[in-house]
Amino acid sequence: MKALTFKPKFFSCLKNYNKKTLTSDIMAGIIVGIVALPLAIAFGIASGVSPEKGIITAIVAGFIISVFGGSKVQIGGPTGAFIIIIYGIIQKFGMSGLTIATFMAGVFLILFGLLRLGTIIKYIPYPIVVGFTSGIAVTIFTTQIKDLFGLTMDTVPSRYQDTVASEFVEKWIAYFQHMTTADLWTTVIGLVSIVIIAITPRFSKKIPGSLIAIIVMTIAALVLKNYCGITSIETIGDRFRINSELPEATLPAMSWEVIKSLVPPALTIAILGAIESLLSATVADGVIGDHHDSNTELIGQGIANLCTPLFGGIPATGAIARTMTNINNGGRTPVAGIIHAVVLLLIFLFLMPLAQYIPMACLAGVLVVVSYGRSGWRSFLMLTKNPKSDVSVLFITFFLTIIFDLTVAIEVGLIIACLLFMKRMAETTDVKAILDEIDPNDETDLKLENNEHLLIPKGVEVYEINGPYFFGAGNKFEEVMAAFGDRPKVRIIRMRKVPFVDSTGIHNLMNLCTISKNEGIKIVLSGVNPKVHAVLEHAGFNALIGSENICPHINVALTKAKEIVDSMPVKE
Repeated sequence: MKALTFKPKFFSCLKNYNKKTLTSDIMAGIIVGIVALPLAIAFGIASGVSPEKGIITAIVAGFIISVFGGSKVQIGGPTGAFIIIIYGIIQKFGMSGLTIATFMAGVFLILFGLLRLGTIIKYIPYPIVVGFTSGIAVTIFTTQIKDLFGLTMDTVPSRYQDTVASEFVEKWIAYFQHMTTADLWTTVIGLVSIVIIAITPRFSKKIPGSLIAIIVMTIAALVLKNYCGITSIETIGDRFRINSELPEATLPAMSWEVIKSLVPPALTIAILGAIESLLSATVADGVIGDHHDSNTELIGQGIANLCTPLFGGIPATGAIARTMTNINNGGRTPVAGIIHAVVLLLIFLFLMPLAQYIPMACLAGVLVVVSYGRSGWRSFLMLTKNPKSDVSVLFITFFLTIIFDLTVAIEVGLIIACLLFMKRMAETTDVKAILDEIDPNDETDLKLENNEHLLIPKGVEVYEINGPYFFGAGNKFEEVMAAFGDRPKVRIIRMRKVPFVDSTGIHNLMNLCTISKNEGIKIVLSGVNPKVHAVLEHAGFNALIGSENICPHINVALTKAKEIVDSMPVKE
């Protein structure tokens, strides 16, 4: 097995680093830091924690992912993908439970990297990724309706207050029941924020629309409150106490019972973080023409998630939007990501108290735009035109995400995808009987002159396995042999198109050989590739049928079969 090499891109990029690259990285880092600010605040609040915890996550995780990650341009921090699962953990286990779950997710991510699972994770079926991504987007949108319209509601229905399956539906029922309580000015601020974010890219590529919306709407809210007497507009300061001091590193007490109960959500955080970060790194590779180290990236993500909860942070991963902003503004090394973390730290230390004036409706508008961007509705619609099995996985994952939760959606989605994959693999494998003669025009391993047809001797049956011979295709031999009815003297099993065989396939072949032996029928194997041959030899096939009966190709197998038939006594 190839040894793991942990080589963060940060250290290799420093070898040929120069002043020009530093200037580009500084500019990109400053811009990305400004872009990350409103998102970090919004993601923190939406996740059920105070706004400064979102920024602390962006600072700590952003720095560590840039230093220890496997991508040159990856920007790490809190993302919308974690909002729903973080909120659920806090509701059920409290902040201490979230801290432990995030810490455990960091351990899982490091194990993924050490076990070299970086490449494997990228092969999670696309319908599952689109299904839970779209489901997350719908759920994020659903959670923002109250703040977007300023609805007067005592409580918003939660799956942890009532039945699990009814939470999504109950939320919307409650929203419609309380829609008459919507506040006009709050609604205006929320909707105008969405419009500003949507039109900003038309006239500004550098300054993010979310930042412009927050600045404009914060000023508007201050004017409306202080000069127009409108006090119904809720701000961050009305709901949270802003703290601009870096907390001391602490880790809550852990018990075995709590750890066991947090394994599923922690594993979900790790899988989701791995998918998100590797997808972001892959997209970035295509833009800058580089190749990230997926296993190093997972270890870097794991270290980040080990450290952020110590300072009260939430789960973090690579963020596609911020990574692309980094690239588009000239960032080409991890130094840009470090600068982005430093910029956020300075804002946190000196400007954080100003965040109390930001309207909640404006942050809701930011998250509505984020949910639209994450929805991937075009990909969703395209997948509905694919085979029914893929469509089934897509819709099951989507509806499980919005009706139950992400943990259930990923678990069930992966199980269904695996079952469908095994079904498709079984369908690609078939066992056929070859009667009378073999046509050389259909063969690749025959050594014949003048393209003459190869006759099958009397008393010999030839079967061919096409495709992997595993547990999904185990009964196909019996079905084909049952069609013959008579009992041959020799059965030739061609295996030239068998790339691998599993334990069930070996078991079925051994049973066939044993039954045939008891019936006085010889078994000859033909065209076994070296890897499969080694597996069969290790399983004891040489002793069972004789090494001389495992032939390199059909010519030798037919000759061997004829010799066996000729050597058998003729029944009178």
